[in-house]
Amino acid sequence: MIPMEADTARLCEKGMPHYGSPDKAPARRLETIERAGRLKVPFTSGILIGIGETRRERIESLLALRASHRRHGHLQEVIIQNFRAKPGTLMAQAPEPDLEELLWTIAAARLLFGAEMNIQAPPNLSPGVLPQIVAAGINDWGGVSPVTPDFVNPEAPWPHLTQLAAETAAAGKTLTPRLTLYPAYATRGEEWLDAALREPVLKQSDAGGLARSDDWSPGADLAPPAAVLEQLREVPAATDIDPALVEIVGRCREGAELSEADIERLFRVRGPEMAWVCSAADELRRERHGDRVSFAINRNINYTNICYFKCQFCAFSKGKLSENLRGRPYDLDADEIARRCREAWERGATEVCMQGGIHPEYTGQTYLDILATVKAAAPDMHVHAFSPLEVWQGAHTLGLSLEDYLKRLKDAGLGTLPGTAAEILDDEVRAVICPDKINSAQWLEVMETAHRVGFRTTATIMYGHVEQPRHWARHLLRLRELQQRTGGFTEFVPLPFVHMEAPMYLKGRARRGPTFREALLMHAVARLALYPYIENIQASWVKMGEAGVAACLQAGCNDLGGTLMNETITRAAGAEHGQEWPLAEIEAFLAGLGRKAWLRDTRYRPAPAERRAAALAAAPLAPVVNTPAKRYERAGGERPTLLRNRLIGSDGNQA
Repeated sequence: MIPMEADTARLCEKGMPHYGSPDKAPARRLETIERAGRLKVPFTSGILIGIGETRRERIESLLALRASHRRHGHLQEVIIQNFRAKPGTLMAQAPEPDLEELLWTIAAARLLFGAEMNIQAPPNLSPGVLPQIVAAGINDWGGVSPVTPDFVNPEAPWPHLTQLAAETAAAGKTLTPRLTLYPAYATRGEEWLDAALREPVLKQSDAGGLARSDDWSPGADLAPPAAVLEQLREVPAATDIDPALVEIVGRCREGAELSEADIERLFRVRGPEMAWVCSAADELRRERHGDRVSFAINRNINYTNICYFKCQFCAFSKGKLSENLRGRPYDLDADEIARRCREAWERGATEVCMQGGIHPEYTGQTYLDILATVKAAAPDMHVHAFSPLEVWQGAHTLGLSLEDYLKRLKDAGLGTLPGTAAEILDDEVRAVICPDKINSAQWLEVMETAHRVGFRTTATIMYGHVEQPRHWARHLLRLRELQQRTGGFTEFVPLPFVHMEAPMYLKGRARRGPTFREALLMHAVARLALYPYIENIQASWVKMGEAGVAACLQAGCNDLGGTLMNETITRAAGAEHGQEWPLAEIEAFLAGLGRKAWLRDTRYRPAPAERRAAALAAAPLAPVVNTPAKRYERAGGERPTLLRNRLIGSDGNQA
């Protein structure tokens, strides 16, 4: 930090505060600030007021800082600090600036720098008037330490954090911790951070670039943060909420058009606003579903964990260089797939959910053969299978259009499609986390074609890695727009990033999943932003855990997915939650929350009573057999290509 104090040489003259201090020369300080800007160093500066400068000189100093910032964009904050006289100094008897001078200068700085600049005033130097300072235009209190004094002003103790939070709330704001680096710079680490600092900053950041507010991570066996759960119990009245936020939620309830900025605003709420948004989402859930919580009895079958794509978030897929991650490479044979289907049916399942890696030897016929195997083993089983990536790859290998291939899958017994491989439907993010995968438009094309053919599908999002709230907003808008055209999505499933074994986290290139606040908001905002087009919002118990699911059920969720029987993908990434959540345990869990369990099938119809009876009488799961993979590549080592300029489009032409 280099404070300008005042951009005037007059204060360096004999008898003035800076006399005999060559480092206070304005030109020298400005040159240092300029050099930092040229080197892309995020910087802090500001002015000290009340040392003999005039208001005009303050404005001139602020204008000099603004000019440098406009050239380089490197000023993180502008501090307006009021002079405090100190015993033992030559200015011990000098008058201190009054409150009016401080407020005038803060307001002037805000007007000169605009809404985007961070304007700071130290709270320990102005006790008792903090709400007035907030009202003048600051948005930051600077560093406030609970254990160390202000070494520059040791006579002015820091306010206790609880007191500071209360006074900030009295001004209508929420106190939120940040990193030393401000969000606009923390979220652009490639530009503003030395390579050695990028990983530490990512690990300490939330999606908005502020400090992580808790140690919770998806998949970890950790209780949700008590502070967030407490906030959910203290919902403010709408009259105490920003009218602009109330207006956005009102438009959500009307099914009106929403902008990216509208949805991003919902995602950025904190404190009382967060509690209010979650409550608004849950009120909408209650109007649509009452106290009923739905789920299915199903089994996951992941037929291979071999994949030639290089998704940086995936700890499930295996290739020659990834056997150090959990599990050995396998490729299930037909007998094992059939055995698992029969066992699932005997244990009450109505659905098998089937997905796998993109094995180099798989073609579109492979997926047709898998369907034949399932239908031969359990003719009445609903098959919920094949991500849009698998559908696209299958169509390409057979030289078929998407529509023709989807019709073949339907004729072979495919019931519905999962909405996985969506990750974030924004190619800015996909270029980082899955650059060789289908892009956003291609994912949406598969889904729109599937809906046109007559399939219902789910929709998902994977969040908490490298993306930001604006990307969440774009994702929801793209789903909303497609659903308005087709009505084909049955549910929306937020999938928080499980970081423990993910390659991009191990390489220091991703956050450690969302914070608990972010996870709750993903479910709540989805309920609001997708209303009335997508009816069901689902919580993933393998990622959120039971306590996390309970909180989501207070934030707009109405569905728990399924019992799963075998959960592989999330556990491969490091999750600690169980392989199966049995029917009786789910029903007891929901009863304890005062909710009504509703057993459904994949299409959200009541499951037959005999399915519930079979589940309650189910024997323990038999050990699975993961058929060892024989090889990873085609003969001759040829790596199959899925080049975008050679893909078959839904019209049958080269895309």
